[in-house]
Amino acid sequence: MASQPTRLRVLALYKELHRLGRDYDPSYNFHGKLRRMFEKNKDLTDEAEIEKAIKFGEYIKNETLALYSLRKYRHLRRMYPPNTKPDS
Repeated sequence: MASQPTRLRVLALYKELHRLGRDYDPSYNFHGKLRRMFEKNKDLTDEAEIEKAIKFGEYIKNETLALYSLRKYRHLRRMYPPNTKPDS
């Protein structure tokens, strides 16, 4: 069984990913995939395997945040035309 600090880390990671999934494309089924990923790893007992799964979850979190930042950047870029030199 996982130690208490590990359990708290996993729960915090799940909550954070769940919050991030709110803004994801609904057709991708982010929450369903998230739940399946966590359910698949619920019976892990080896500390190294648990740590590896947590690191993978953190990687997914960072990639999702990067995608959101990129989406915001692209939206702003579309909203404002590029600077052009004024005609003198």
